[in-house]
Amino acid sequence: MTDEPGDEAPRAGVPQTPRLPKLLEAVLSVGTDLGLRATLQQIIETAAALTGARYGALGVLDPEHGTIRELFVCGVTDAEREAIGDLPDGHTGMLGALIDESRPLRSDDLTADPRSSGLPPGHPPMHSFLGAPILVHDEVFGNIYLTEKSTAHFTDTDAALLRVLASQAGIAIGNARLYETVRQRERWIEGAAAVTNTLLTGENAADALMTVAERARILSDATAGVILQPTEEGGMEIVVASTLDDPAGLVGTAIEPGSPVLVQLLGGEPVFLEDSATDPRMTTHVRSRFGPSMMLPLQSGGRLIGTLALPRRRGGPPYTAVDRLLASQFASQAALALVLADAQHDREQLAVYEDRDRIARDLHDLVVQRLFATEMMLESTRRRAATGRTDELLGRAVDELDSTIQEVRTTIFALQQPPAEAPTTFRGQVLRETRGAAAVLGFPPSVHFTGAVDALVREPVGGQLLAALRGALAAAHRRAGVSEIDVVVDATAVLPDGRAAVRLTVRDDGREEDGSRPPAVSWQAPL
Repeated sequence: MTDEPGDEAPRAGVPQTPRLPKLLEAVLSVGTDLGLRATLQQIIETAAALTGARYGALGVLDPEHGTIRELFVCGVTDAEREAIGDLPDGHTGMLGALIDESRPLRSDDLTADPRSSGLPPGHPPMHSFLGAPILVHDEVFGNIYLTEKSTAHFTDTDAALLRVLASQAGIAIGNARLYETVRQRERWIEGAAAVTNTLLTGENAADALMTVAERARILSDATAGVILQPTEEGGMEIVVASTLDDPAGLVGTAIEPGSPVLVQLLGGEPVFLEDSATDPRMTTHVRSRFGPSMMLPLQSGGRLIGTLALPRRRGGPPYTAVDRLLASQFASQAALALVLADAQHDREQLAVYEDRDRIARDLHDLVVQRLFATEMMLESTRRRAATGRTDELLGRAVDELDSTIQEVRTTIFALQQPPAEAPTTFRGQVLRETRGAAAVLGFPPSVHFTGAVDALVREPVGGQLLAALRGALAAAHRRAGVSEIDVVVDATAVLPDGRAAVRLTVRDDGREEDGSRPPAVSWQAPL
């Protein structure tokens, strides 16, 4: 092969041509942008311009499979690229030969070259070819492909130019890849720190898991971020899901016991899938919606909290080794944060319980005893006093003290209930209803219990009385001038036929539309 007119023979591998200033300019410009994708596109455009090629492509290799993972092109229109279709596999034809030999290759006519396997339908016609590998720290990162030289064939000078550019491109790509890895690591570290700070501010369990799933989805550029937790049957079930698309059908999806994926996860091993839809280890009905996926155990101190799954869409880019490493580190940090948040929540709840116990003890030991002693003194005084107005006033004072004692005992019982849990006893349910009404009424109703309410009142009687209580409280709220409501639950009542019963009585000081006071409302049911 001969050089183009005006080309001089290369000396010591460096082209001594009028294109040298352009080469130096290209070498200086390559890598000025630390973004890897921008650098790759700049490299192929520079290579095509320097060698006079009509078409150019830079194929990025998948280090795990040796195939072309991504292709950057120039000289091809969008319509032509659409007509070409899928990426070449990189194992056949001139592209495969270039990957196998890892050295520059030239061909004057691809149609007659035995190393060529032809072009796919819709591909523009190509004859002359020049290719060179891009090495990054002795590792083949990708290859540059140039075709259709404007003067029919590529020269030795073109090959020398491409070698120089590929060498400089390798350095630029190494820097860009290092920068991208550092930035990616920084984002994951910031994300893990943000998750830890958020979890330790006191979120509930569901919100904490959603925080982990959503932040991991964003950092990994996944279609969905889901958390699975072990089930009583020995499987795992999706409990929260953060998605870009419709999450329908995700929450509640379970991995059955004995699944190969589940065995790995329960053993604390991560699972990496190239295609969730076709991997035989996946058995869930939602797998057809996803492609590459990572399933990372959330464990800390030997305790398995659950699994963080990060699937990408079908046909999405596979996760790299760096992606897997950073996501695994994030999962470990998130698991630790979840454990710490859970422990902090337990400590805070314990502190609330201890404080409530102290208040209840103080109320019982001091206030109730003093009130009871005062009540007994007044009762004794009333008996000794002469009949008349004094006796009436003392009687009212005794009744008020007795009512106060009942209120304090009710308060002590309420303090002993878990603050964030629904009450299970009838007494607790009555107090919950009255506390809820207090937010609407603007004042708390007074509640009195007589007898062993919790031991005697069972369903369905309890549910009927609670419904009646809600109706009475709502009716009182609608009346004018209500400033006081008394609720009495008496488990010592007796029906006319002698059967034991429970009686609910609700009184208020409001006014009916005609100005009259409403009568007390009472319900009773046999026990």
